[in-house]
Amino acid sequence: MPTTAPYGTWKSPITSDLIVQGSIALGQIALDGDDIYWNEMRPTEGGCYRLVRRGSDGGTSDVTPPECNVRTRVHEYGGAEYLVHDGTVYFSNFDDQRLYRQNANSAPEPLTSAVDRRYADGVFDAARNRIVCVREDHTDTTREAVNTIVAVDVNGGCDGVVLASGCDFYSSPRLSPDGKQLAWLQWNHPNMPWDGTELRVAQVKEDGSLAEATLIAGGLDESVLQPEWSPSGVLYFVSDRSNWWNLYRIVNGEIEAVCPRATEFARPAWVFGMASYGFESAQSLLCVFSEGGRQRLTRIDTASLDVTLLDLPFTSIKGLCVSEKLAVFIGGTSTAPSAVASLNTSTGHIEVLRHASETAVDAGYLSNPQAIEFPTEKGLTAHAIYYPPANADFTAPSDERSPLLVKSHGGPTSATSTDFNLTIQYWTSRGFAVVDVNYGGSTGYGREYRQRLNGWWGVVDVDDCINAAKYLVDQGLADENRLTIDGGSAGGYTTLCALAFRDVFKAGASYYGISDLSIFVGDTHKFESRYLDSLVGPYPEKKDLYDERSAIHSVDQLACPVIFFQGDEDKIVPPNQAEILVDVLRKKGIPVAYVLFEGEQHGFRKAENIKCALDGEFYFFAKVFGFQPADELEPVTIENL
Repeated sequence: MPTTAPYGTWKSPITSDLIVQGSIALGQIALDGDDIYWNEMRPTEGGCYRLVRRGSDGGTSDVTPPECNVRTRVHEYGGAEYLVHDGTVYFSNFDDQRLYRQNANSAPEPLTSAVDRRYADGVFDAARNRIVCVREDHTDTTREAVNTIVAVDVNGGCDGVVLASGCDFYSSPRLSPDGKQLAWLQWNHPNMPWDGTELRVAQVKEDGSLAEATLIAGGLDESVLQPEWSPSGVLYFVSDRSNWWNLYRIVNGEIEAVCPRATEFARPAWVFGMASYGFESAQSLLCVFSEGGRQRLTRIDTASLDVTLLDLPFTSIKGLCVSEKLAVFIGGTSTAPSAVASLNTSTGHIEVLRHASETAVDAGYLSNPQAIEFPTEKGLTAHAIYYPPANADFTAPSDERSPLLVKSHGGPTSATSTDFNLTIQYWTSRGFAVVDVNYGGSTGYGREYRQRLNGWWGVVDVDDCINAAKYLVDQGLADENRLTIDGGSAGGYTTLCALAFRDVFKAGASYYGISDLSIFVGDTHKFESRYLDSLVGPYPEKKDLYDERSAIHSVDQLACPVIFFQGDEDKIVPPNQAEILVDVLRKKGIPVAYVLFEGEQHGFRKAENIKCALDGEFYFFAKVFGFQPADELEPVTIENL
């Protein structure tokens, strides 16, 4: 029989050591003949990214040597950091941001110079022996970085010949199968790629330069993503012109919907190289869209546009890469770690190539995620995923309600999902309920839902997080006196706003959260430097509104404990944002803790820091609420407690 014990005191096998031990983050997938490549971030190796190859013989090995970190800093968030052609790998190395070439069984050779230029999202131009990619030039420190599309000779010797320039941002350069046309996306401040982008196409001239480009689709109010050429030379792309990111193509100069549905065929382009469809042949493509709370892999006949749903054991599918014989992707479920998986598209056979974690947890310690809808402001409905406390060894006293952790995802233009998340299970197996909120502004619910946050960041997201908590309290599923909230980056901003402007939450944890929007505008990188124009308003014209929505300017209203986690090399949210707020709380006599991690940037990649942050947050809440954890946790220094 389960032991009766207060929530928060339950002993759990899901420890921080278990979470970080052998756990990796799976990244970009590529196919080269019969070989499958993927990138993986390894916390136990200092958070470095290693490129891995699965050969046709079934053997798996690292491609890049230990001194290489396969990661680009274009847009700071990176993505599409490598490409493979005929067994040769071309990749961006994080430490110097140079492009490298590595042939089989040879050491990497630099292709570009050791100046501050960064490269991403490349395609191989076989006819001209070059890579066409996005370049971000930081060599002139007196001005904003310059983004262009360039061609880099694979024999090295130059930093690229500029093919397209003049816009603030570029992505997704894609060559037609005959090499005679180049498609790409471009956009300008203040738009983000989910606000509005332009799809352009230009003829590639004999000398390799581009003729005048033609606008195919998109604009200020239409988000176009992932242009791809079919094997027969038809241009496909994803657009939200119908309110939903749906799949389209160009037929006889006209835009044609391929599979019109009230669902999303894409995710927001925070990183390069995000892919939700690919071609088996000129007659068939595979794509991913959401249906019934899960993502489905689907085959579409390109002639008849008939749709066939494929029955797979995954509830989420990311990074889809397709060839004539294989579909390879990162598959996730709610009960097991995500994995690189391959699907033989002829036989239907699925093979798991690499798990994000080899950790096995008994189902008795796992909380089953439940998608919920709840009422929020203005008579609207918002979305979240609820996880009840779950531990086969324990039950709580009948008269006790569980503490609740509200999680506010980053972005804010992003979303949470029901994918297996050991960090959430860490909390639920100790007796916390968790609600992961897809507040207004989140993706996955159409453009209108995504735009709820426009002009209202720091209000709509806060309202939805609070209303999720109140809804669960009203349902008898949470203790209103032990409501907590945490979030990272933009989720940290929402957390700080909820703590400063409202009195619902009793404690919180900010992971590299934004405390002063004005400082954020001045300190952040190019990609996000005008992001707040849509979320809040143009700066400095709306400075009063920026101040009104910043926790640092309302710290006198902050009257509950907060713990801050921060990387000392964070360029997106610099440490001074946390330190200013910590100092004010310290002087006010409110319990506060500040944990600064050396060598970390925006998001923690080192195993010891991931462990410290998770245990530190739980330790902090235990001290605030006065319960005794079953774990022996490393103490965190808490001032004013």
